[in-house]
Amino acid sequence: MAKQKEIVGTINLVIPGGGATPAPPVGPALGAKGVNIGVFVKQFNDATANKKGEIIPVVITVFKDKTFTFIMKEPPVSAQVRKAAGIEKGSGTAGPITSVGTITKAQVKQIAEKKISEMTAGSIEAAMKTVMGTARSMGVTISG
Repeated sequence: MAKQKEIVGTINLVIPGGGATPAPPVGPALGAKGVNIGVFVKQFNDATANKKGEIIPVVITVFKDKTFTFIMKEPPVSAQVRKAAGIEKGSGTAGPITSVGTITKAQVKQIAEKKISEMTAGSIEAAMKTVMGTARSMGVTISG
């Protein structure tokens, strides 16, 4: 049986797809663990070249020998809602919110299906409720 590498730590970052640079927050976070920043930046940018501009959460596992692995997750629900509604940002108003955009139930289901593996929701319906709650809190209305 192969010996498992000893894990030194994990780093959670949110990086634009295809846009990792050695500048903060990537450089300092990786440098503190002794990871070769240039190698990570190249691997991440190559892996996310088709997702340029999307916000990609990434979990980097650093091993004792300074090697690493990383797992990319789906963009946050709020980012997917903004993209589906075609808006730059949600409503900045607290209280009764004026609508800043609209998405359909089909789009809600599509977002829920992408994110369900990363959510605590037990069913697609529960995941859809979570997505709808996020959309409402952003001032995005759901039609259909």
